[in-house]
Amino acid sequence: VICTGTSSTHVNALAKAAEEEIRKSLGEKPWHSEGFGNAQWVLIDYVTVVVHIFLEETREFYNIEGLWGDAKFTEYKEAN
Repeated sequence: VICTGTSSTHVNALAKAAEEEIRKSLGEKPWHSEGFGNAQWVLIDYVTVVVHIFLEETREFYNIEGLWGDAKFTEYKEAN
């Protein structure tokens, strides 16, 4: 899962909300997480799914979509 926040505060808020929702709805805790300190790129690893939350410029710089170009891609424009 790859998404973009508009500020470091937004990136942290998205990451914390994702962790909370996954814990509440699926009962899963992350195996590993990192990046909360500078909040340019927060990674939350659930082993079978990895959540990446970027600042826009950081996402463009690392271009991880290019690394996973052959993976299945589903775009979501709005969260429910």
